[in-house]
Amino acid sequence: MENQTVMNGLAGATKQTQDAKGKILEFMWWLKKKGYREATILTDSQQLSILAKRSANLSDPDSVRAVIANQPWTSSRKSRAVAVYTLFLKMQDQTWEPPIYKPVPQIPFIPIEKEVDDLIAGSGRKLSAYLQLLKETGMRSGEEAQLKWTDLDFERNVVKITPEKNSYPRILPLSSKCVMMLKNLKRSGDLMFGRLSCNCMRISLCNTRKKLARKLNNPRLEQIHFHTIRHWKATTLHHQTRDILHVKQFMGHRRIESTLVYVQIESALFQNMSEDFTCKVAQTSDEAKQLIESGFEYVMQKDSLAYFRKRK
Repeated sequence: MENQTVMNGLAGATKQTQDAKGKILEFMWWLKKKGYREATILTDSQQLSILAKRSANLSDPDSVRAVIANQPWTSSRKSRAVAVYTLFLKMQDQTWEPPIYKPVPQIPFIPIEKEVDDLIAGSGRKLSAYLQLLKETGMRSGEEAQLKWTDLDFERNVVKITPEKNSYPRILPLSSKCVMMLKNLKRSGDLMFGRLSCNCMRISLCNTRKKLARKLNNPRLEQIHFHTIRHWKATTLHHQTRDILHVKQFMGHRRIESTLVYVQIESALFQNMSEDFTCKVAQTSDEAKQLIESGFEYVMQKDSLAYFRKRK
């Protein structure tokens, strides 16, 4: 009798799991028909899968509410889980009384450039090219995941970025190093990094940074996510130029408030650093190009010489 009860319980759990998988697949198809991006569809479906694996019955809002409440997640992540499940219920013409989790604003972690470079150097060919492109452009990982080979101009060394999250489209320069890394990638299809690249790259990043953190004895590396590099780029760019409008345009922000965050971060992180500059002079266009790719900014032209500078 006891064995029969256990078997019935297992059968019930299996059926619930199968029902959840079917509903999640239906949800993914519903999102696709609504025009959601593939990266969003993937992350939202993964969120539902996590809830289901942690014993949430997706057909029972009270069950989902209890599972979310018991997770050791931040308020931001719980808020996101609530939003995804609300969308899931909308697909079925259902509603619920969602719990309220207010995200707490946090100052993002900003690594030093050497840590970003260590991560790039210690990654495989595809991930290192992905990270180098993030470092130079500061684009969102979702924007990079949808890049097509036709968005790259190998003649002018620029990349065209199709925006997400209501940002502005941009055309940004690339270094010769980055262009070469991209040229060396194997092409398979029109997307530069392949289908579902955002998720694949994220898994690769998690594995790589964990190994490197242990190898280099630097646990800070495990705090670096794709969006961390975007934060680093905006902060560094403001420190180099002190031009908030340039940073806003470069990052594709629609609201100046989004850019102002990095002014505060830059002021705090670099307050004790010297305001001295390293100055260089370029006599040819090739020399000027090399200086710009090395982070120098143009200052002036005099007697056929171009003067550049970079903060020490």
